[in-house]
Amino acid sequence: MTRASWQEIQRADSAAIWHPYAPATGGADVYPVTSASGVRIKLADGRELIDGMASWWCAIHGYNHPVLNRAVEAQLHDVSHVMFGGLTHEPAVQLAELLVELTPVALDRVFFSDSGSVSVEVAMKMAIQYWYSTGKPEKQKLLSLRNGYHGDTFGAMSLCDPVTGMHHLFGAALPQQLFAPAPTCAFDAPCEDADIAAMKVLLEQHCNELAAVIVEPVAQGAGGMRFYSPQYLVKLRALCDEYDVLLIFDEIATGFGRTGKMFALEHANVVPDILCLGKALTGGYMTLAATLCTARISSGITAGEAGAFMHGPTFMANPLACATALASIRLLLSQPWRRTVERLHGELSAGLAPARECSNVADVRTLGAIGVIELREAVDMRVVQPMFVERGVWVRPFGKLVYAMPPYVMGTADVATLTAAMVDVVAGL
Repeated sequence: MTRASWQEIQRADSAAIWHPYAPATGGADVYPVTSASGVRIKLADGRELIDGMASWWCAIHGYNHPVLNRAVEAQLHDVSHVMFGGLTHEPAVQLAELLVELTPVALDRVFFSDSGSVSVEVAMKMAIQYWYSTGKPEKQKLLSLRNGYHGDTFGAMSLCDPVTGMHHLFGAALPQQLFAPAPTCAFDAPCEDADIAAMKVLLEQHCNELAAVIVEPVAQGAGGMRFYSPQYLVKLRALCDEYDVLLIFDEIATGFGRTGKMFALEHANVVPDILCLGKALTGGYMTLAATLCTARISSGITAGEAGAFMHGPTFMANPLACATALASIRLLLSQPWRRTVERLHGELSAGLAPARECSNVADVRTLGAIGVIELREAVDMRVVQPMFVERGVWVRPFGKLVYAMPPYVMGTADVATLTAAMVDVVAGL
């Protein structure tokens, strides 16, 4: 690959590329990257940035990790891709076995897909096809939480907050779902019956048309970075059982240690009927997701009219991605990751605490390796992004939220630099 100058890359990018959540032309500057290693991203002008985002929460081992590099290289010499219809391969089988081993025992069937959004689409289709196959085709709708976020594809968009979410422009074109108020019971507080009363009313009124409830367990991500009581999930499971509605957990952002547990559902010891995984699954090396379900779901669908689940992504169970995911999960399990996340939690909490003194700050909160400063007003990315780059860190705020979800390999000194930059920028707004 040729080494173009910073300016050449920016000009070519501006002429041809449309970046996420940005105008086609005239948007904020983008920063050309030439390499990355550990927790540092190297820019084309020679500057290095400490990555506080783990590349949108997935690069838990940092960049250019030798164990993951070797896994990719070894698999590349065998087979980089093969269709999964009628064929299988060892990386997919081993990965599925490992996911079944790590998740609650009832989740014993794995369906692979390309991305987190697609894993949510798969979960939605599983729920709807299950009820169709078992003689209740009227159960077609889903119930989600306000302030939730489940992805950018059409089905997933329909589950995101329709008012404060990013997808309100598409409201008229989306499937019309139901929404319960976001939980207000704090993570370390009990969940009273009143806290879930509105959810109970919706389930009671609409159970005949509801296929499933979908939530991000304990930690809502891009919809607001909100943390809520695990007891809410206990009560929600009981309500879903009472009203015969399936329960889906979206752990795309929270899976693989991010909240201090391997999966956030462990905070409540609640088992969903369907579980979505993604992001950190491959350690950030390539895109892969998985949707797990119970035997009730898989056998119900298989016994139905179609006799099969009606979904099949082209790159389903890509061997390169599966081999990398295996290496990433095994690497995580080989290390004291719980102590690491506990350390990161303590350092993020201490480092961000001074932001509470800023008049423009509404809240500061942490959970596991997630640190959040919530402002009273939305940030201007044209102003804020260069301020972080100038301080040598990569943080990508959205709306009123300035947050960090660093790679687990980030050391104490780098966390201190990251949190100091976050507080400094917020104080200067």
